[in-house]
Amino acid sequence: MQNLINNKLHILFLCGWYPSRVLPANGDFIQRHAEAVATKHKVSVLHIISDSSLTQSRELSTNTLHNVTTHIAYVKPSNNPLVKMARFFSAFKVLLSKIDSYDIVHVNKLFPFGIFAIFLKKFRKVPYIISEHWTGYHFPQANTISRMEVFLSKKIAKHASFVCPVSRDLQGAMENIGLKGNYEIVPNVVAVEKFKPFYETSRGVFTMVHISNMLDVHKNVSGILQTIALLKNKIPDFRLYLIGENSLKYKGLTTTLNVEDKVVFVDHVSHDKVVAYLQKADLLVMFSNYENLPCIILESFACGTPVVSTDVGGISEFFPKDFGFLVSPKDTDQLLESLLKVYYQPINQKEKMHQYAIENFSKESIVDIFTRLYIKSLV
Repeated sequence: MQNLINNKLHILFLCGWYPSRVLPANGDFIQRHAEAVATKHKVSVLHIISDSSLTQSRELSTNTLHNVTTHIAYVKPSNNPLVKMARFFSAFKVLLSKIDSYDIVHVNKLFPFGIFAIFLKKFRKVPYIISEHWTGYHFPQANTISRMEVFLSKKIAKHASFVCPVSRDLQGAMENIGLKGNYEIVPNVVAVEKFKPFYETSRGVFTMVHISNMLDVHKNVSGILQTIALLKNKIPDFRLYLIGENSLKYKGLTTTLNVEDKVVFVDHVSHDKVVAYLQKADLLVMFSNYENLPCIILESFACGTPVVSTDVGGISEFFPKDFGFLVSPKDTDQLLESLLKVYYQPINQKEKMHQYAIENFSKESIVDIFTRLYIKSLV
């Protein structure tokens, strides 16, 4: 045991989601887990994704960033699931041949890449753990998961050394569809060295930010704007920054609601640029219909910026009561009341919030948890 604790392990991340040229921001939270683990261990990432721009059957890419070596196979897409499976498995074997021997497999998103992990456990005797972030396990979304996927997912979860959802709420959703396993909660990572408080001597215009993928069925951006229309009748001046790809699609709604002068539209920005928006905001507003554990809320805490969010998924598990307010989904009256509370009684807990983020979501805290699980998996 002591030798394992002192030794640098080689961790193979098998990733169903990961940033690539096809989807540059997809699974960036998994990338941050990998970079956290790489502060103590050697990390190789294996990812396969369909690419409709390919003229050949397959293209391979390898690069190293922040001590993480990433191997990506881009494969020609197919509507035939058997053909797609064959192409992915062929690419998996080719990528695997490029990676040195490894101690443990770390699966990210249980299905379908957990199938590869079972293969490696059976034929190479390498144990695996699973990190899980997917909102699709929650009802009613879970009703769309095929019987075959549920069947295989049960096998993958059963044979994992540990299954690590980002919240207890997600664990419950997984167990509700029959995924039995050895569960350990491991939250998302926050780059606390970047996401830190910014101190101003005076307060300007009350500024709120909403940062998301702008998918209304998920994030309920329209509900935020409807609440902002009510807020306009309550306080003299404020600004709401809508930050995310396709945020401009809500411009028509702001005109209809007569709040176009209160909303600033910002297209997708890099993760590094998110910091400045959070630091200068008085409040992060999230009004999601469902979630697991959004990184942006944890990053807001790290910046010392309070949060008003719906009480959905695992958010409440990592939401100290004096860091903001939780409201019911779709309840614009509660949302409005909470926005006014923050406006009239600003929350100033910057140091406390940042310290909370360090203790619970920093690279150091997360890699310590994963290292403990890796070692337990190997003994």
